[in-house]
Amino acid sequence: MAGLLVAGTTSDAGKSVVTTGLCRALARRGVRVAPYKAQNMSNNSMVVVGADGQPGEIGRAQWVQALAARAEPEVAMNPVLLKPGGERRSHVVLMGRPGGEVRATDFVDGRRHLAAAAHAAYDDLAGRWDVVVAEGAGSPAEINLRASDYVNMGLAQHAGLPTVVVGDIDRGGVFAAFFGTLGLLDEADQRLVAGWVVNKFRGDLGLLRPGLDEIERRTGRRVFGVLPWRPDLWLDSEDALDLEGRRAAAGTGGAGTRRVAVVRFPRISNFTDVDALGLEPDLDVVFASTPAGLSDADLVVLPGTRATIDDLAWMRERGLDRAVVAHARSGRPVLGICGGCQVLGREVGDPDGVEGPPRTVEGIGLLDATTRFAEEKTLRLHAPAGYEIHHGRFSGERTSGAVTGTMVHGALEDDAARAAFLRDALGVTSRASFPAARERRLDLLGDLVEEHLDVDALLALARSGAAR
Repeated sequence: MAGLLVAGTTSDAGKSVVTTGLCRALARRGVRVAPYKAQNMSNNSMVVVGADGQPGEIGRAQWVQALAARAEPEVAMNPVLLKPGGERRSHVVLMGRPGGEVRATDFVDGRRHLAAAAHAAYDDLAGRWDVVVAEGAGSPAEINLRASDYVNMGLAQHAGLPTVVVGDIDRGGVFAAFFGTLGLLDEADQRLVAGWVVNKFRGDLGLLRPGLDEIERRTGRRVFGVLPWRPDLWLDSEDALDLEGRRAAAGTGGAGTRRVAVVRFPRISNFTDVDALGLEPDLDVVFASTPAGLSDADLVVLPGTRATIDDLAWMRERGLDRAVVAHARSGRPVLGICGGCQVLGREVGDPDGVEGPPRTVEGIGLLDATTRFAEEKTLRLHAPAGYEIHHGRFSGERTSGAVTGTMVHGALEDDAARAAFLRDALGVTSRASFPAARERRLDLLGDLVEEHLDVDALLALARSGAAR
């Protein structure tokens, strides 16, 4: 069994980028490689077909990494998915299916079964693939959480994984972060750390060289490479912490002839639905959280939300519900997706308290439809593109004038479907191919990893295993 753990000094250090790039680079070499993340915390997810032929749910990042690896995405690649639900609790997706809830206070006792399932999934993958590239979460040096860790060094100890640690030099202090990460690990974990990768470097590599040499001398571990900062480098995001940064990296927010305003729900989920719109050169895609942000929009998009009723209340507090109604009554198009579709109806009911306390509220009323939440989650794939992930049962009309609602995520990633929608809604001709753009991004990552990291050494490391 061959594997490698890609850890990071912090969240967003570049673990996903390095993991995805390595998957593409190794796949190009003919290596049968699979991505893996023991536990992901994200409201961006994707439906895949499980081993039993039934649909299951995994984090969007691992789905993209599987595409980079040219592998069929499967639930074992992300066995535990936590979807934040508020009040310091998260909804658990375990091996693709709903698995109850976990609270912030359950870090030890409440997660033992999750650790067992995650490690079993890793072992299963490792037995079927040449190499497994595992992505860590946060930092391996969160010493307050080490006892219950099964994503970082806990996983590395379980599988004997050599570990490389990625640091973001653009934030500053990367050498201190490397040194401090190693210093906070106990001796057994330190033995698994093989070296470092510097991410997001701008400037002359020669100026960085003395620091690279010194960190190697002080830690006794090598630097496997330095990835440059690239403004056009982005992946399907895991969370909504930096929507504007993603928008800029994707090239959206330009001088398009038509303005698309996406309502930025506090509990926004699966906002990758609008990525395809962001590729269109004739569209200017922005995120809005005030009525003023919608005032000059040609198209308003209400995306998915993890808490439909709470985010509907948030809209009302800000007057966004009235702004959307005014937009629609002026004859301009509105598109609601999943939770965004549900709020467009007459009523949203959660009698069993699936999303929160039992309640029923009035919707915006632009569609003659109702939603009722049920414990059983709907998971469904659509062809040629799109998928459903929801507890809400939506019934009633889905179009009314310029207002369109859909419970299907990802439909706009299909070029033909997006072209038809833009033609009918805005009179705009599509001039982009989303599948081709994603493939270019994955190839760019593979190119960067091949050029700037020692892929031969990393592959040899994965195959040899950690020295204990």
